[in-house]
Amino acid sequence: MSNDLRGLYQEVIIDHSKQPRNFRRIDDATRSVEAVNPLCGDQITLYVKLVDGRIEDIAFEGAGCAISKASTSLMTTELKGTTEEHALEVFGSVHAMLTEGPNHADHVDELGKLAVLSGVWEFPARVKCASLGWHALKSLLEASGETVSTE
Repeated sequence: MSNDLRGLYQEVIIDHSKQPRNFRRIDDATRSVEAVNPLCGDQITLYVKLVDGRIEDIAFEGAGCAISKASTSLMTTELKGTTEEHALEVFGSVHAMLTEGPNHADHVDELGKLAVLSGVWEFPARVKCASLGWHALKSLLEASGETVSTE
């Protein structure tokens, strides 16, 4: 990772962890799911309001490390207003980027601000932190209703 990208990665993570976007409960959510990362102590509840296959609103509550909060914050800002199908496609690209590296993600160049999360790949112990909210999203959209755990 270049020094410029590393600096941007750190800046975005700090910003979104200190001031997470969409950090609130959605009282009229269509679906919600809890997610935990026992190793790091991250716990979130993800809420979504779906209308005609579109994510009209998405938000989260909970406590977690900076990477967990920042990744989930970035996810909610990027996916609000998109279709469920598109959100699952983005999940696939982000998951591949986090677990296999940026060169393995489909359309990584189309991920926009989410591409900054590619820096997490260099820190394998933090991948579960960054992917917690994303796994919650996948579970929620697939309507499994089960608590998500990284273990």
